[in-house]
Amino acid sequence: MKQKAVIVQEPGKIAIEERDIPKIKEDEALLRVKYCGICGSDVATYTGNQPFASYPRVPGHEFCALIEEIGPNDFGFKKGMAVTANPYFNCGKCYPCRKGNLNCCEDNKTMGVHIDGSFCEYIAMPISRLYNGKGLSLKELALIEPFSISYHAANRGNIQKGDNVLVIGAGAIGLFAMISAKLKGANVYVADVFEKRLELAKELGAIETINVSTQNLKEETNRITNGDGMDVCMEAVGLPQTFLDSIECAAFAGKVILIGNGKKETTFNHSIILKKELNIYGSRNSLNDFEPLIDIVGKQEIDILKIVSRTVSLEDTEQAFKALVNNDGSLFKLMIEF
Repeated sequence: MKQKAVIVQEPGKIAIEERDIPKIKEDEALLRVKYCGICGSDVATYTGNQPFASYPRVPGHEFCALIEEIGPNDFGFKKGMAVTANPYFNCGKCYPCRKGNLNCCEDNKTMGVHIDGSFCEYIAMPISRLYNGKGLSLKELALIEPFSISYHAANRGNIQKGDNVLVIGAGAIGLFAMISAKLKGANVYVADVFEKRLELAKELGAIETINVSTQNLKEETNRITNGDGMDVCMEAVGLPQTFLDSIECAAFAGKVILIGNGKKETTFNHSIILKKELNIYGSRNSLNDFEPLIDIVGKQEIDILKIVSRTVSLEDTEQAFKALVNNDGSLFKLMIEF
C-alpha cells in the first residue's frame, strides 16, 4: 500500500512522493493524518536554515489524525478516534530524562527535523504518545502542539495573576504566548512590526499593542507601567535586538522568557542582568501540556482558530511554504489538509 508524502529533497525544493504506508509494531498505532500546521522550523528546513535537519526530510510535527489501526492498549484508544501526539522523542537515558525534564533531552529527536515528520497521509506513532482529542475539532487539535510551546513557556516563568506581561513578536507562537499569559490572569501587551498581527493580538485579548516600526518600545513600556517596567517579557522572535529589548523593558527583579529560537549571536554587557537581578528562562518544546490545553480549548473560552490564516491542499504545500518565506505579516498559521 502506498501513500503520498511531502518531501523537502534539499533546501528550496519540495516534492510529493509515494511512500509505503508504515507497518505498525505492537506498541504503535497507525494514524491517518488529517491536518498539519506549518511550523517555523519546517520553513527553516525548507530554506536550509535549520541546523539540525538532514535531507531528504518529511517535515511536520503539528498535526491531528484519526486512528486507522491499533491493537489492545491500556489507554482507551480505539480505531476512528481523533488524536494528536507528542512529537519530541527523548532518549530516556540522559541526565535531563532521568530527572523528568523530558523536553530537554540531550539527544532529542523532533519529528520533521531530526526524523521524518507528519506531512504524509499515514504515520506510525507509539500509543503512549497519543492524546485523545476529547471532541475538539480537527483543526483545533492540530493547534495544540504549537499552543503547548507557549503554554510551557508561561509555566516556566511562573507568570502570576496581575503581572504586566510584554510579548515581543505576534506570530503564531507569540499569540499563543499572549493567550497563555492571559489564562494565568496577567495583563498582556504585545509588540510587533506588523500592524495586521497587532490587530489580531488585540482581537484575541491584548490590552494594548505596540507597533515598534512607528513607536519606541521602551518609551511605550514606561508609559504603560508608569516607569516600572514589565514584570515579564516573553520573547517570541529569536533576534538579537528583541532579546536586548526584553532585557531593557523588564522591570528590576523581572523575568525574561525566551521562546524564539535565535540563530545569530548577541553581544551585550551582561552587567545589566546583574544590576536588574533579572530571571532569564530558556524554554524548549513542551512538557505535560497537551492534556491541560485540550481541556482548556474544549471549554470554548478561546477561539484559537482565528490564528489559522489559510488551509491548503497537499498539492499546494510548496506554494504555502513560499508564501511563508515571503510573509508580509498577514499570514499566521497555515495548515495542510490531507
